[in-house]
Amino acid sequence: MTSDQTPSVTEATLTDIATNGVWGPGHSVSQAVVDVSRALLAALQGEEGVELPSELSKLVADVQRIATIALPRIVSHDGVRLSSFTIKLNDGAPHPVVIVPAGWNPFGWLPFLYAYLKLAQRGYHVLAYSPRGIGIKGWPSTSEGFIDVAGPNDWADGSVVIDYAQESLEPSRIGFLGESYGSGISQLVAAHDPAGRVDAVVALSTWGNLATSLYNNGTRHLEAVQALIDFTGGPLEEKFDEETQQLLKDFLNGRNLDEVVAWGTERSPQAYVDQTNARGIPTFISNTWHETLFPVNPVLDLFERLTVPKRLNLWIGDHGAPEGPGLAGLVTGLPFPGLAEPTREAYEWLDHHLLGVDNDVPNWPAVSSQSMFTYQTVAIPGGTKLITVPARRETYQAWQEVTTGSENWHLTGAGDTGDGALTDKPTVGWSRDFAAGALTSSVAGELLKTGQQEWFGNPRVYEPANFERDQLLVWSTDPLAGSGEVARRIRGAATVRLTVRSSTDAATVVAYLYDVAPDGTARIITHEPYTATDLTPNVNTTVAWLLQAVSYDLPVGHRLALVVNSRDPLYSYAGSDLPALTTTTVSSVSGSEARLELPLG
Repeated sequence: MTSDQTPSVTEATLTDIATNGVWGPGHSVSQAVVDVSRALLAALQGEEGVELPSELSKLVADVQRIATIALPRIVSHDGVRLSSFTIKLNDGAPHPVVIVPAGWNPFGWLPFLYAYLKLAQRGYHVLAYSPRGIGIKGWPSTSEGFIDVAGPNDWADGSVVIDYAQESLEPSRIGFLGESYGSGISQLVAAHDPAGRVDAVVALSTWGNLATSLYNNGTRHLEAVQALIDFTGGPLEEKFDEETQQLLKDFLNGRNLDEVVAWGTERSPQAYVDQTNARGIPTFISNTWHETLFPVNPVLDLFERLTVPKRLNLWIGDHGAPEGPGLAGLVTGLPFPGLAEPTREAYEWLDHHLLGVDNDVPNWPAVSSQSMFTYQTVAIPGGTKLITVPARRETYQAWQEVTTGSENWHLTGAGDTGDGALTDKPTVGWSRDFAAGALTSSVAGELLKTGQQEWFGNPRVYEPANFERDQLLVWSTDPLAGSGEVARRIRGAATVRLTVRSSTDAATVVAYLYDVAPDGTARIITHEPYTATDLTPNVNTTVAWLLQAVSYDLPVGHRLALVVNSRDPLYSYAGSDLPALTTTTVSSVSGSEARLELPLG
């Protein structure tokens, strides 16, 4: 593996994964995940003295008894050698294969070794591989070549991997399971394989449209793209060919964005949904409400266009948080109920469509939506909380059923407190301004991390009273009443409409929707930025945009608050090249009154 000694894995290592998730400091894979996978690989390869908890030792022994492990290099169409890991069941009976393209991480296929062993126990051959260019130089899980970012070379590589699987494993059926980067590749290979050989797909923490995931409403998702560049296992110049290097630099610098959009569109499962539908490929998709890499709205657009057998799971949290522990090392003795559901249901999908298991999959409603923060928790040492009752899940036959109505909340000018109100009647003739260009304490959250903490029962707490009023605007309702304990069942994507003018020729406005409790603390419900360009300075323009879709129960007695500022660490800002703060003015004009349209279910 490396010159380092094989790590010892204890129950504490597994507890770390089950209580903290798969993301470590910065934008890294948790050390516990890497340690478990390295120790499992060493044990599978017969290394003496590998320390594993009894449940993992038994898993290794079970798979060694029934299967043969190999680490072949698969030569692709252009000579690039792809690193892979295979498990071949030895009983001579026909078995399907699950092909797992690795996620975008410097360790390639390594971090989810536990999942491959669990799949083998269920009766699958397994072939995991690192997409071209992914990995740290010198590690056996690293593939040659330049990263193609789920482009045509990755589609062709997927078909070559299928060729290899057919020759070496002789599978009865072929399925793809991918997390993150591997999930997009899985969908794209299934749509493009010339022989149409993919029988089922599981796409976890996936994207629908790569272009709109990374660049939407005129706003670039800068931190997401920078994190991806930093997370390949090597410098930009080594990991990407010159054309892709230039494209990524153009994106980061806000140049040639039409070319970036075309490049991203080509890499979007949504662009090939007709091929997926024509092939009838059963497709299982999952995503999260506060996803910071591949936001939920484009995934919903893709899902609604699929006419194949399909399932959409929507979870609390952020990218990889729900499925990661189950793929990396989730053993018996779960820290909270429901933690195993994301991977269990993914496996059951494969079991039905590949193994022919007579399970409940055909009866599943198409959509299962988890309502944010409806879990019950208890305080534990260290100042965090532990989930004792999982969050409620709601099912629907289609995403369109989620929203059954809406209500308009109209924005007012500043009142006695200096904030505006959200009222049931339009108001016009007012304007409010703020200094644009500084970061404030109203933020969507840290990339990958805030949502991971939400998944484990610890949503971020905000204090709207301390928000910087000179650099943002706040509107809120009175405490809301309702039937039972819920004042509003927010279901779907809210719309914000504002009239904006700027002291310069562009303005970024970021809208945040908060749930404000009686004690003044708040939780974020949803958000979304919008950048207006080619403005005439100090001239009004009306803009409207969708926030990211949600399922959120606003409790009785809580207030709904809308906050608008100019900058969030996740996104580009229209005035980034300006030396000083500018002024953004929000107003409400007759015929285009400022409002928040709230979706209800």
